[in-house]
Amino acid sequence: MSEKKESSKIIRLAHGAGGVLQEELINFITKDITLKNVNKGIGVEELDDGATIPLENYDKEIVITADGHTVYPLFFPGGNLGTLSICGTVNDLLMMGAKPLALTSTIIIEEGFKFEVLEKIIKSFNEKAKEANIAIIAGDTKIMPSGSLNEIIIATSGIGIKDKEIKIVDNGLKVGDKIIITGTIGDHGTALMASREGLNISTDLESDLNLLLEINESIKSEIKSNYIHAMKDPTRGGIAGALNDWASKSNVSIYLEEEKIPIKKQVNAICDMLGLDPFNIACEGKALLSVDPAQADIVLKKIKSTQIGKEAEIIGEVKAENPKKVLLKTLVGGTRFVDMPLGEPIPRIC
Repeated sequence: MSEKKESSKIIRLAHGAGGVLQEELINFITKDITLKNVNKGIGVEELDDGATIPLENYDKEIVITADGHTVYPLFFPGGNLGTLSICGTVNDLLMMGAKPLALTSTIIIEEGFKFEVLEKIIKSFNEKAKEANIAIIAGDTKIMPSGSLNEIIIATSGIGIKDKEIKIVDNGLKVGDKIIITGTIGDHGTALMASREGLNISTDLESDLNLLLEINESIKSEIKSNYIHAMKDPTRGGIAGALNDWASKSNVSIYLEEEKIPIKKQVNAICDMLGLDPFNIACEGKALLSVDPAQADIVLKKIKSTQIGKEAEIIGEVKAENPKKVLLKTLVGGTRFVDMPLGEPIPRIC
């Protein structure tokens, strides 16, 4: 009797969703790369929001980030593929402490896509780039046969520059740091899911899609003084994914207070309805910061003074015990682990 042949392992949607499976895929893709950084800068191994190229004989370094945007539907409450592509790219540069300078874009379009829809996406793309004051300096366009691609995707690479003395990295958390979130969590992924066909969810919830320039500008002196040790926009995998990533890379624990974490009533309601955890749901206009405790209140006040940071809160603290774990003090007084999600529960959210 012949043995049953084991089926080949395949790529799943969850492999691109910001959790444990995505880490597995990235490790598979990058494990055999020979050169993983330039001039001892941040490279592939660090898996940060971008990479750096320190310039020899200068006090600056180039920051580079890359992202692919496959959001569905293309137009959603609060934004579209074009605005998302710019915000995602610019925010990744900002989270490295860089000033955004330029980007490239690769647009891949399915045969049969309507010019009038493309015009709306490109108009939004260009307008948001102008708002961010970032130049579009190069790119490519490809057409795929009908049926081989779902409508359109945009891939971007962002280029920025920063002072070498600024050290904002995922492994930079220090014991005692305060964790700040710049506003409510889960808005983007929840709004996107509610807008998809077939769910019949009626809500006024919109994506939080936004540029984080205003927030970065408000705290630029604290960034330059290295009072801010890490920053990240919690996109795929939500704050659960981002915070677990920090805790693991920095070999620390993060203790959160549930009552301090801002969540809209609509997000809680939709997540309850669909059986989702808002901690795992993507944001597209929020930032997490790990801040020197002596400066945390000052940083929070500055963020709250901005239009998009009014709901910012200190939600937790970095500790030494239980390293590489994220723990949550619940509303009822208990404590539970906040695990790294297996993947973003909502596919194609960015």
